[in-house]
Amino acid sequence: MTTRRRFLAASAAGFGIAAVRPAPLAAAPGSPRGERPNIVLIVADDLGYGELGSYGQQVIHTPHLDRLAAEGMRFTAAYASAPVCAPSRASLLTGLHSGHARVRENPMRGIQPSIGPADTTVAELLRARGYRTGCIGKWGFGPNEPDQQSHPNHRGFEEFYGYLTHRHAHRYFPRYLWHNGRRVPLAGNGAGGRGTYAPEQFAARALEFIRTRAEEPFFLYLSPNVPHAPSAVPDTGEYSDMDWKPADKGHAAQVAHFDAMVGAVIRELYAHRVAEDTVVLVTSDNGRHEEGGVTPALFQREHPLRGYKRNLYEGGIRVPLIAWSPYRIRPRTVDRPTPHIDLLPTLAELGGAPAPRDIDGLSLAPLLTGTGPAPEHRFLYWYRNERASTPLARAADRDRIRRISEAVRAGDWKAVRFAPGKDRTVPDHRWQVELYNLADDPGETVDRAAEHPDIAARLVGIARREWRDTYARVPYGVTVEAPPYAAPGRALTVTATLHNGSDVPWTGARVELDVPEGWQARAATRRTRGRLAPGSEVVTRWRVTPPKDVPAGRWVLRARAATRAGGEPLTYRTRHALLTPPARGGYFGELPWLT
Repeated sequence: MTTRRRFLAASAAGFGIAAVRPAPLAAAPGSPRGERPNIVLIVADDLGYGELGSYGQQVIHTPHLDRLAAEGMRFTAAYASAPVCAPSRASLLTGLHSGHARVRENPMRGIQPSIGPADTTVAELLRARGYRTGCIGKWGFGPNEPDQQSHPNHRGFEEFYGYLTHRHAHRYFPRYLWHNGRRVPLAGNGAGGRGTYAPEQFAARALEFIRTRAEEPFFLYLSPNVPHAPSAVPDTGEYSDMDWKPADKGHAAQVAHFDAMVGAVIRELYAHRVAEDTVVLVTSDNGRHEEGGVTPALFQREHPLRGYKRNLYEGGIRVPLIAWSPYRIRPRTVDRPTPHIDLLPTLAELGGAPAPRDIDGLSLAPLLTGTGPAPEHRFLYWYRNERASTPLARAADRDRIRRISEAVRAGDWKAVRFAPGKDRTVPDHRWQVELYNLADDPGETVDRAAEHPDIAARLVGIARREWRDTYARVPYGVTVEAPPYAAPGRALTVTATLHNGSDVPWTGARVELDVPEGWQARAATRRTRGRLAPGSEVVTRWRVTPPKDVPAGRWVLRARAATRAGGEPLTYRTRHALLTPPARGGYFGELPWLT
């Protein structure tokens, strides 16, 4: 049972907070080992721009995040790719802005959006480069079931522990969490019990992941659900005696818990002597929220930004971003407009993995490592189609919260426009367009569209161009094509294709196919190719024959493609499921493969 004493211990000594060692600030740049760094990406849920001490917070104590900001890079113009969870996280993982990404809205009527089969996640890129990969916390894509194409285990993560869906992630004391493809019951949480606090489990699993992978390069995506509403905590700790509403006390304790979790991760990195070989990034999936009775103004009295979660004004999309790594990253403040779509190419470059060439993000790796400036975006684009509403967000949008909205930032100018309803195909003249200069007016208080109609028209043109009803991806990695059914004893053709969707050549490409035990696979084409230019592919076919006595069921074929880029090895993996029918005269309703 989680008690006040246990919660406070987990937030301090139990997470090793007092023992976090300082990073060496005056060391020479570059890792002592000179190897690919470990990567830890920590994403909070609904943590606003001004909710950390390093970003102006004066009420909630966040000493460990503030220290990382002081010892690393603090970005003052970092942006989530959407003002709500699902599209923001999809863009972060795939490097596509919300006019191109497959997931562009939050779940609707219980239907959970999925990352597309043609998409490549940052985990898939790093795993191909030999990283051990783990996702701990909130996932948020695909149905609440295992073994489906949007499951973390199918999107590059070897290890997953947490929530699959957004709705499930609203429960801080859930009956169960997913561990890979299995539901794991949580002690004391049945029938309204509060025995096990999910974020504490995420912290413990994250530390275990670091401990067990410390000897090889690893990528940890730690995505706890704090401080999303409801403001549920085992105990409100040091905020218990504040003259606040319960929701505000809980919210403050959630932010403090997140800070403690980050501190524990840093301590674990030092404990296993890998801190100097690790890049840590901390951010949030969208701006501040007011849900569940939280009072944002209580925590951000000096916060000038307009808007909240669900708004495309700065308060809904500007987020904290801290990058930290002893020896690698020098302390500084960065004011470059930096969207989350930059994280995929950044982490890919740090890990030595070629990124897809059709993404929207730009790599920050030169900036982080001190080898040069990061390239600048000509513009940033956002899309919003939201059905939910909260009072402050609705007021910030002037009662247009349920209309489709778009925003574009180019330099210091930012346009926000609202359609008359849910149809974004209406002509431009029917949209309401606002224009702000963020250098002079970061709070977006003075609309200058009438003063600068040419600038407003240019940004509207960008918005119109950047939206695609369907964004056709350049194929990347390995794919498998095969019939959905296999007949006993009859050969079928299976085709595996390795696509070089990057902008660098690959060499020594070879594709292999693993079939179930007892099945036969005979290569029908040659398996190697000397050089694979950007945009080209190598196709390998097999004649695959199941046994004559194969029982009815579901069978998995696994393709593995090995190649090299820049002399470094890459291994891409995918899988394809086949169904075998029952024996003639069998009873279909009894077959699990049918359902």
